Amino acid sequence: MRSFDRPGRSPVHATSAMAATSHPLATATALAVLREGGNAVDAAIAASATLCVVEPHMTGIGGDCFVMLCEPDGRLYGLNGSGRAPAAARLGWYVDNGFAEIAPHSPHSVTVPGAVRAWETLHARFGRMDFARLFADAVRYGREGFAVAPRVGRDWKGLEAKLRADAGARKHYLRDGHAPAVGEVMTAPALAGVLEAIARNGADAFYKGPVAADIAATVQAKGGFLSEADLAAASAEWVEPIRTRYRGLDICEIPPSGQGITALMLLNLVARVGLGDDAWSAERHFREIELARLAYAVRNAWLADPATMPVSTEALLAPAFTDRLARQFDPERRNGRIVVPPMTGSDTIYLTVVDRDLRLVSFINSVYWGFGSGIVTDRTGIALQNRGACFVVDASHPNAIDAGKRPLHTIIPAIAMDGDRPAIGFGVMGGSYQPLGQVHVLVNLLDYGMDAQEALDHPRIFWDADGALLAESGIASEVVAELAARGFDVRPGGPHGGGQIIRIDHERGVICGGSDPRKDGFAAGC
Repeated sequence: MRSFDRPGRSPVHATSAMAATSHPLATATALAVLREGGNAVDAAIAASATLCVVEPHMTGIGGDCFVMLCEPDGRLYGLNGSGRAPAAARLGWYVDNGFAEIAPHSPHSVTVPGAVRAWETLHARFGRMDFARLFADAVRYGREGFAVAPRVGRDWKGLEAKLRADAGARKHYLRDGHAPAVGEVMTAPALAGVLEAIARNGADAFYKGPVAADIAATVQAKGGFLSEADLAAASAEWVEPIRTRYRGLDICEIPPSGQGITALMLLNLVARVGLGDDAWSAERHFREIELARLAYAVRNAWLADPATMPVSTEALLAPAFTDRLARQFDPERRNGRIVVPPMTGSDTIYLTVVDRDLRLVSFINSVYWGFGSGIVTDRTGIALQNRGACFVVDASHPNAIDAGKRPLHTIIPAIAMDGDRPAIGFGVMGGSYQPLGQVHVLVNLLDYGMDAQEALDHPRIFWDADGALLAESGIASEVVAELAARGFDVRPGGPHGGGQIIRIDHERGVICGGSDPRKDGFAAGC
């Protein structure tokens, strides 16, 4: 339990339902839907739509969506709502034209946005409320305006130069060439119009007709390949979640093309090696980072669209493979032989909802980098994601860009199951940081006895594009010194990601949630 004479917040407890999101307006949207009789699926979609307006640099209808859902009877479902590379985006073309990478601000980084199709697919199977109702708050904020929240304003300001470089971005996301200030009221009327069309006519209002034509024309005018036919073919795929056992719970993730298996490999290593007894110690952080570097090295070598992966998920989660990785861990010093390519910076939104029936939704929606590719449609104000930057241009690599292929994806919602009952909905934002972030907060909960809020508050470390460890300000100086003595280049840095947790106490009939202080949001129940 926290010290009440110090800054901080308590975990939230409720008995009927709960939502935790990265923005106050989105949490309010989710609760309103729940109170009106909607279920957790309805609330999650509605909250995500609101976030597309009020946190537009992190998420949007021009991005992707992954969902995990546990029904009250314990049935678990996964939905991969990530888009594919255009049909004309052939690897040979990129090789022949001298591409060494897919640059994150390039029109070739724009893959088909999968989010809207995923929302419709999820709602058609599990939603309860009328689909159109779910967009009411998002449309209102777009039309009437919303006050820019502190973290949103800080990030938006840092993206001014990127937005100035694109005519559509300047038009829709800057005022007189500048980002809106914290507390300033911003509108998004063009985006609101698209959301209204989706509410009335479903996902086809986005993937076909004038909106799709605007998206395709915008990308093609800059030299990209995305076409109206690519958009019309967009689909979301139901997938079987993958899992590993940790501290008596089944920790469940979306399978590749997502990187959730990286978190599971890391959990297997933590279970094998251990992190020590002190959550705040240099030993804990050293072991967590070193084991993560092993799991991430596998991620970067082999994870891709499952159709092209050279190894199965079962093999990567097998005890023999965990043993093979664990043998590379040096308990005394950083292992310089572990090769982990630079981790790029990005962020997203994550939310989780539990309804009165104890249906649990773990939900993530993203445009990848801030405002995605930085390419924004002129008429419709849609910021287009840059997921294609996750591809490589290397014919020998399973994650090489090619026609109709899904890239390695960073966004990963998670659910922990206690037998046939949902136990925890959790996720940690932050691009490549997400697998380590998930393990960090889960270990805080299950090994170090923290509550949901404490687990999210706890300070974090992650490496940057140069390979240096960036330590948040909450990391003690003696921890930094010890990590440096063990071979790491440690620098001040952060914040790393954000996150939400909702934990269900079935015995007491109580729901407990927390929301990351690195963002503007909160958890709330009813």
